[in-house]
Amino acid sequence: MNFDKNELFGAALIGFDMIDGPFLKWKKEFKEKDEVVKLDDFAMNFYLSFRGGNSGKKPRAILYDKFYIVAFPKDLELCCLFMKPKGIEANITKLNKIASRIMIEMDEDEECESDEKNQKTDTDSDEDTIEEIKRLILNMLNDTKMSTPEMRKYFKLTNAEIWKIMSDLESSKKVVRAGKKGRAQLWTVP
Repeated sequence: MNFDKNELFGAALIGFDMIDGPFLKWKKEFKEKDEVVKLDDFAMNFYLSFRGGNSGKKPRAILYDKFYIVAFPKDLELCCLFMKPKGIEANITKLNKIASRIMIEMDEDEECESDEKNQKTDTDSDEDTIEEIKRLILNMLNDTKMSTPEMRKYFKLTNAEIWKIMSDLESSKKVVRAGKKGRAQLWTVP
């Protein structure tokens, strides 16, 4: 990390009390400046940001809009160096563009995956529906004869769809042709 010593504008030591939690032990400002951050108000936030959470994954530095903090833990205390970055706006702008492109790509990928998943779900649903229709047709044809157009009315299927189902049932020997009624084919169970 490259930095200029002029970037350093303050330091603070945040202690930890077992009863009261984090507190500001001392602070020192190196430059007469507008207060970028009120250390008294943020001691708890900084302490938890650097010391809280998973013991193996803790940040060393956190970048805010107008400053960044580098922290060094010692026992329960935390020494924080407050720095004003120079020339970081250009880098942040570039990173923002990269992040925007990544988000757009990820949204497009999610949409494609969602469409594929919906198509698969629709296909699975269609297969389940066809199997259910076959089961119902077999129950309807038990001890009776019925024509293809009559069955179409019950299930709101096209002529091609009902013939596909009946052909599947006929090839699996679950239904047999039982003659004709006019031009319509009659079906029954064997």
